[in-house]
Amino acid sequence: MYLGFGILFLKVIFVISYSYSDNIKRIGIWNLILLELKKMYYVFNDLFFPPVTEADEDGILAIGGDLNPERLQLAYKSGIFPWFNEGEPILWWSPDPRMILFLDELIVSKSMRNILNRNQFKITFNQNFAAVISNCQKIKRDGQNGTWISNEMIDAYCKLNELGIAKSVEVWQDEVLVGGLYGIDLGHVFCGESMFSKVSNASKAAFISLVNKLKKENYELLDCQVYNPHLESLGCREIDREEFMSILKRK
Repeated sequence: MYLGFGILFLKVIFVISYSYSDNIKRIGIWNLILLELKKMYYVFNDLFFPPVTEADEDGILAIGGDLNPERLQLAYKSGIFPWFNEGEPILWWSPDPRMILFLDELIVSKSMRNILNRNQFKITFNQNFAAVISNCQKIKRDGQNGTWISNEMIDAYCKLNELGIAKSVEVWQDEVLVGGLYGIDLGHVFCGESMFSKVSNASKAAFISLVNKLKKENYELLDCQVYNPHLESLGCREIDREEFMSILKRK
């Protein structure tokens, strides 16, 4: 048994060294070994992603590549998004099930409705994208030691914002930015990425205001990617990836 595993291990090392010699320094030998053993896809310079049905049970589809605008646009249009820690290779995800919000299923509590009706916040759209994503990076979150929003990601999404693809919602109080969110606008689906709140209910105000705007513009759904109990309280739920992909591909 152990001999068989040892031969398999050496075979993996040989295949990786032969096939990926130019990439070992970029993503590390152990990541490449894991890649080979799990039969994951490595993204090279060509603009390509495998079918989302090839993702593993955790939702990881591929590793490597870059965050250039063309690749990011292809990813979101294909139901894929990047999610990785700073200093690690890029991981591309397409989870099943998928957390989404059908816009008519938004839940707004009575207390939150009162806050919005009192105009406690001023809401703007896509007026200060850089400030929103920067705050999403810096805000402290319960249960997290750091952030997955690296400087590389900020640069990439700011470029998408300049192209009119990445957009933000800003929440102001006394002319101070106190909350917001950002994501990718696909025209009929909005792919939410991250939100932040410096005062109570500011991120909820951003989320609800975005949903109301999307409803008026006849969007089909808001993509929230993975399960989150806070989003569930706002009406989000999980659906099969196949159903999500069928909606995504309609336009």
